[in-house]
Amino acid sequence: MILIRYKRGHQIGYGLVERHRVYALEGDPFGTWSTGAEIGALADVELLAPCAPTKIVCIGRNFPAHAQEHNAPVPTEPLIFLKPPSAVIGPEQPIILPPQSQQVEHEAELAVVIGRRCRHVPEETALEAVLGYTCGNDVTARDLQRTDGQWSRAKGFDTFCPLGPWIIAPFDPTDVAITCRVNGRMRQFGLTRDMVFPIPRLIAYISAVMTLEPGDVILTGTPSGVGPLRPGDICEVEVEGIGVLRNPVAAP
Repeated sequence: MILIRYKRGHQIGYGLVERHRVYALEGDPFGTWSTGAEIGALADVELLAPCAPTKIVCIGRNFPAHAQEHNAPVPTEPLIFLKPPSAVIGPEQPIILPPQSQQVEHEAELAVVIGRRCRHVPEETALEAVLGYTCGNDVTARDLQRTDGQWSRAKGFDTFCPLGPWIIAPFDPTDVAITCRVNGRMRQFGLTRDMVFPIPRLIAYISAVMTLEPGDVILTGTPSGVGPLRPGDICEVEVEGIGVLRNPVAAP
């Protein structure tokens, strides 16, 4: 299943992609649904962020090499922080560099989309709470992250959470490549098998703290190689087996 949120004219909705054609999704993508009428070609619709989360729960230093590049210890349990829903943008929408920061960086990540309301989920059954997976970019004002003492401002600017281009399900996330390219040149490469904490552990840990709602997103951590973004750049996050999330970078 390839699930999208799309805009065509004044119409916004969920859809399914089959052979580059878009079909309306009738019903609730997080509940009961069916395939509806054909909307048109995939190229003829604007792709939005594939879900509208109430919260984005992020995982810090989940790749040892990323912790090492910042001279930071590898956590002994998941290090979680939040991005606001107002940070979410979709494919091809611009990442806006805020004037408050002189060092905005990309962080390519595998994103988990929650499919049902859940709390205190056992690790053994945690994947049953997942709707599917997409690409994410945990854009970060690195200088503010260092100076603020906590990460809310550095991670929370508008446009600092690109998601997309779609949700894939079913999908095996245990050993896939995550890459980031800026202007066509590779900056980041990592494999999900190298995560310190696998996805079932993350879901169990987070849901023991807070209720996860349908459409909420978990950003599972970034590989090493994070680097600066400049106005005019094109940033591409690719997760093997899912697709490419492409966003231009712009000044305010």
